[in-house]
Amino acid sequence: MGKQEFIAMMAMLMALNALAIDIMLPALQEIGADLQVADVNERQFIVSSYLFGFGFAQLLYGPISDRFGRRAPMIFGLSVYILCSLLIVIVPSFGMLLMLRFIQGAGAASTRVITVSIVRDVFGGRSMAEVMSLIMMVFMIVPIIAPGTGQLIMLGGNWHLIFLFIAIMAGMILAWMTLRLPETLAKEDVRPLTLSSILGGFRIVLTNRVALCYTISATFIFGALFGFINSAQQIYVGIYGLGPWFPVAFAAVAAFMSLASFINARLVGRFGMRKLSHGSLLGFILVTFVWLLVQVLSTEPMPFLLFLSFFALAMFQFGWIGANFNSLAMEPLGHVAGTASAVLGFMSTIGGAAIGAVIGQAFNGTALPMVAGFFSVSIIGLIFVLIAEKGKLFQQHNPRI
Repeated sequence: MGKQEFIAMMAMLMALNALAIDIMLPALQEIGADLQVADVNERQFIVSSYLFGFGFAQLLYGPISDRFGRRAPMIFGLSVYILCSLLIVIVPSFGMLLMLRFIQGAGAASTRVITVSIVRDVFGGRSMAEVMSLIMMVFMIVPIIAPGTGQLIMLGGNWHLIFLFIAIMAGMILAWMTLRLPETLAKEDVRPLTLSSILGGFRIVLTNRVALCYTISATFIFGALFGFINSAQQIYVGIYGLGPWFPVAFAAVAAFMSLASFINARLVGRFGMRKLSHGSLLGFILVTFVWLLVQVLSTEPMPFLLFLSFFALAMFQFGWIGANFNSLAMEPLGHVAGTASAVLGFMSTIGGAAIGAVIGQAFNGTALPMVAGFFSVSIIGLIFVLIAEKGKLFQQHNPRI
């Protein structure tokens, strides 16, 4: 398999997670009405339940993929994802929908843990950051087109067809992976699936200061993103009345994130992960601080174009943070890549989902809770980066591999 096909496949595998979240955002109102959900904020549980299943299951896939390889656990996880998507098409109640979304997320966890493990099996150092940035660039195409796709599907039918579409797309990617992806786990890196081995792997990950602190920092930053996803429909449609133009606004911000990932891939080999990610984190703090000041001083909702500009600038910085922080956390843990990816993914997903749920549930008819949440998590993220780097930013450590 060539490098371009490898990047495209890894991106599509990871994108199944984004697809399961973003494509149904325009349908939240219709799903809530159809399944008799009285509280509008409770619709956000459709996203949160998926994220919690996605987060918890990652702890299982890591040790399993370190013992049995990358292919078989990925095939199993994708099969669960597809089955749940099909069952949601005929789901009779909101409670059953949330349960199936949790299990669907658990299946999708394989795409996060094992994909990152596969990339770490093949690449290291700045090369891994470069490849992860390209993967994220392709991955971010999904949030650009998914809400619009969901809107188009609903024009020709109801929200159930969205989940049928998800199942079909996942089936095509599963077939591609099964036919083309070889096993990447080296025989010398196979770890026994015993309690002592698993706990030993967890201890290796959790006692590495750099890996742990970068993961905690990324967790808070991702919490901001999940907070927006939870309340995006309420802000874009409820506050700004965009209606069917909601997917366009959502896509515009996602396009900035994709552009940032592309630029990062071009620059990371020259400047290194730390210089780019530390600078972008400081930029994120600055943008969200100014945004918060404007929001607090405004007696009316700020003009939509100003809101969108602040948001796009913040997410552009986010595009430089995500791939680099993930690579920095994984870099010292190549010998336990599956377990490391599982533990770090569990922490960032569960923690990020919980933070995002708090931000989303704080929605009060204005964008203030979201903007305040953005600034708060960025400050906490900076604190943990400083701990990881012993108080010094922009230090160069990673060779080009």
